[in-house]
Amino acid sequence: MTQQKRVLLVDDDLSIQRSLSSLLRSRGYAVDVAASGESALQAIADRPPDLVLLDLGLPLLDGGEVCRQIRDTSAVPIIVLTARNTETDKVSLLDIGADDYVTKPFSPAELLARIRVALRRNAADEESLIGQVEVGAFTIDFDRRRVHRGAVEIRLTPKEFQLLTLFARNADRALTHREILKNIWGANAVDQPEHLWVLISQLRKKIEPDPSKPKYLVSEPWFGYRFVTE
Repeated sequence: MTQQKRVLLVDDDLSIQRSLSSLLRSRGYAVDVAASGESALQAIADRPPDLVLLDLGLPLLDGGEVCRQIRDTSAVPIIVLTARNTETDKVSLLDIGADDYVTKPFSPAELLARIRVALRRNAADEESLIGQVEVGAFTIDFDRRRVHRGAVEIRLTPKEFQLLTLFARNADRALTHREILKNIWGANAVDQPEHLWVLISQLRKKIEPDPSKPKYLVSEPWFGYRFVTE
């Protein structure tokens, strides 16, 4: 029997709590509710969920800071519920560790689809990425989520780690922009390359001896990127 997935809904709006809790439970999810950032962080520590639905407009500790603090200790998928819809806002959400976002107002079908995608992607990652592997100059420890180049530890954000992992699994193979975007952010992001440009730049600054002359993470003009191990 498939284990019931647990969703933590973080929102201070009582009507949204009721409507989304009812929707999720009707689709077979177990639901915990937190009305503040502080209670959300405590709920995650007490009973880790399989996915977090996080509203940005929280009292005291805002949703962005909650997302950052979750990412300090957990790789749980986070879908942000937001009324902000500029490209800058969306890129910022992904940079601080969100896996996806749903712009208000949204349809129940869209939200449920995003949840299914995030859970499937997370399950696939957890199933296949265990132990430690050496790829070129790098050692990637999936259990502890750490990366070393030689004896030097490279500290990566969750999204940077996810991107490096994707390249490591496809070492020396050119990946298209759309392929990378779909793997990291989901199908809704394939036409939003600015997310990838920012993340590639951040990762190069951390893994390349000279980010202006990439040695490991090289561009394939008009196509995508290749992670070079030789």
